[in-house]
Amino acid sequence: MSGVVDLAAVKAASEAKAKAEQAKARRQDAGADATAASPLVIEVTEATFESDVLQRSAEVPVVISFWADQAEQSKQLNAVLERLADQYRGRFVLATAEVYANQMLFQQFGVQGVPAVFAVLAGQAMPLFQGAAPEDQIAEVLDQLIAVAEQRFGIVGQEVDPGTVPAERPAQPPRPATPQELALSAAHEALDSGDLGGAIQAYRNVLADEPANAEAKLGLAQAELLRRVQDADPQAVRDAAAKAPGDVQAQLAAADLDLVGGHVEDAFGRLVDAVRRTAGDDRDAARLRLLELFEVIGPEDPRVVTARTALARVLF
Repeated sequence: MSGVVDLAAVKAASEAKAKAEQAKARRQDAGADATAASPLVIEVTEATFESDVLQRSAEVPVVISFWADQAEQSKQLNAVLERLADQYRGRFVLATAEVYANQMLFQQFGVQGVPAVFAVLAGQAMPLFQGAAPEDQIAEVLDQLIAVAEQRFGIVGQEVDPGTVPAERPAQPPRPATPQELALSAAHEALDSGDLGGAIQAYRNVLADEPANAEAKLGLAQAELLRRVQDADPQAVRDAAAKAPGDVQAQLAAADLDLVGGHVEDAFGRLVDAVRRTAGDDRDAARLRLLELFEVIGPEDPRVVTARTALARVLF
């Protein structure tokens, strides 16, 4: 079907270009000061999403960073993105959205975990990347986004001198934590203190009320893994697995140690082989353990994607 054109996308691009021209004309009528006063970094909420993101995306690429206060990695990523927003001087606007305060946005964008970064161009959302990344790689993604915005939609952000916009966003009064957030925080504290049993129960309590909570799923998988290996004798476990390749329990224990030791591909490969060699309850045990270890690493990790493909080949 070569030559087929996505008419909806063509229409959206045409409308976006018209909106961009209208926005440019409004800026010219209002004078340069209107552009200079536009902030490069904004905190977006469900209430302000329409004006701060959707409407603004007709004039400039908007990058949305979903973050959580309990996820230190997401706060570190925000710091990198804010620094890049200053360096790019208005070629994109950064909008940060705290996931617990914006559950509807979190669900609408299909966010699986934080940090997660999306872009909005002419009212159309697209995923950029999930998880942390080196600053130079993030800059490459931003360069591609800016090029697409200009070439496809005619959207070009106006250059802004970072010195003319507020250096810091006005402080917001602290939002009271929800019961769910308190329960998740208690689970994290238990895990950090080594109370694995308490952490497991706390994460299960969160998931009982919110089964799709990605952060609780990850925490539970980590806590259960650490409890399984905390009293293990590594050499004895590896010797048992080497002597009995068909012993599923021995392979499960060795896979846990592989993962904790950072040998992710070895852990996944060991369990895929166990699924291939076994049947019935043993096969189910190996398959379920492999899925649990996928949760520890994260569904977007390339090693998980590769192992899922290998598992599918074995099962089907």
